[in-house]
Amino acid sequence: MKAPSLTIGVEEEYQIIDPESRELRSYITEILKEDSVLLGEVKPELHQSMVEVGTRVCHRPSEVREELVRLRRLVMNLAAKQGLKVLAAGSHPFSSWLEQKITPLDRYLGVKEDLAELAQRLLIFGTHVHIGIEDREFLIDAMNVSRYLLPHVLLLSTSSPFWMGRQTGLKSYRSIVFRDFPRTGVPPTLHSWSEFEDLVNTMVKTNCIPNASKIWWDVRPSWSYPTLEFRVCDVCTRVDEAVCIAAIFQAIIFKLWKLRRDNLTFRVYPTALIEENKWRAIRYGVDGRLIDFGKSEEFPARALVREMIEWFLDDVLDELGSRKEVEYAFRILEEGTSADRQLATFRRTGDMRAVVDQLVSETAEGVPA
Repeated sequence: MKAPSLTIGVEEEYQIIDPESRELRSYITEILKEDSVLLGEVKPELHQSMVEVGTRVCHRPSEVREELVRLRRLVMNLAAKQGLKVLAAGSHPFSSWLEQKITPLDRYLGVKEDLAELAQRLLIFGTHVHIGIEDREFLIDAMNVSRYLLPHVLLLSTSSPFWMGRQTGLKSYRSIVFRDFPRTGVPPTLHSWSEFEDLVNTMVKTNCIPNASKIWWDVRPSWSYPTLEFRVCDVCTRVDEAVCIAAIFQAIIFKLWKLRRDNLTFRVYPTALIEENKWRAIRYGVDGRLIDFGKSEEFPARALVREMIEWFLDDVLDELGSRKEVEYAFRILEEGTSADRQLATFRRTGDMRAVVDQLVSETAEGVPA
C-alpha cells in the first residue's frame, strides 16, 4: 500500500489592529486593492478586519516555518503602510462584533444572507492544517480515528479567553462562537468516500449548501484537494506554536497509515464522547483533565498530551524529521498557551490594551522586520 504524500498546507487568520485604540480596523479591501497580485496568498475573509494567508505546499515542518514567517512578514508590511498592526489570536480581547464591516464580495454577502446574525458574530480566527492523503478510503479512515485526538491538539492552541471585553472563563471561546454555525463540530463517523460523496451531493441537491466548502467540521475531507483538513484549532499566536500543531497533525496521519499498513488501527470512539473531551479542552486548556476512553478514567490533560507524543507518535518523529517541532508541545504544556499568557497579562495589568500589545509582539516573534 503506497504511503500518503503527507504534504502540509497551513492557513492562518489574522486580525488587523489600529495601534492607537488597539481596536480591530476594517481594512482588508484596501490591502487587496493596493496589492491585488497577492490574491491567493493573502485573502480577504468574512469581516474586513480579518486577513487570511495560505502557505505553499510543504513537505516538512521546517518548510512550514519558512512559509509562515514569510507570510506574516508580508501581511505586517502591507498593514504597516497605513500604520496598522497585525496579531494572531482566536478572538480580539475587547472589540465588538456588532461594529465590524462585512467584506463586500459576493461570497461573503452570500454567507451573511444565509446565516444572518450568526455571520456578523463570527469574529473569530483559526488555524487550518491540510495533510496530503491521496487514497480516499484511507483519508476517511484517518478522519474517523484522528477525531479522538482533536481535543488533545486543540488545547495546545487555545488563544481566545476574552470576548467583547469580558473574561469568559474559557480558554477557547472561539470554539463556542463557531459551534452556533451549522455543520460544525466533531464530524460523524463515515464508512467510505462514497458515503461522504453521497452526503455532499444530497446537501447540494437539496439547497443546504452550494458546495462541500460549507461543511465546517473540526476535521473534514477536502473536496478540492487530496487532503484531510484539520480546522479545530484557534489561530496560534507564535509561529513556533503553529509549526508544532502542523507537525503533530502530520505525525498523527503517518502513524495511522503505518498502523493500517500493518492491518492495525485505533479504536473509533462515539462522537458524543469526543465532544466531552473537546469541551474540557475549550474550558480549561492545558490545566484541565481529559478522559482516556479506553480506561474510562480521567487524567490531567498534560499527561495525556505527553502520552500522545511519547507513546503514540514517538516512533514516526525521527522518520519524518519533526521531533523538534512536535516536542515544542512540551514547552507549551510547561509554560501555557497564548490564552494562559493573555490571562496572566490581564491579571497583572488590568488592561486589555496591554493584552493586545502582547499579542502584537508575540505574533511578530521570529519574524524579521
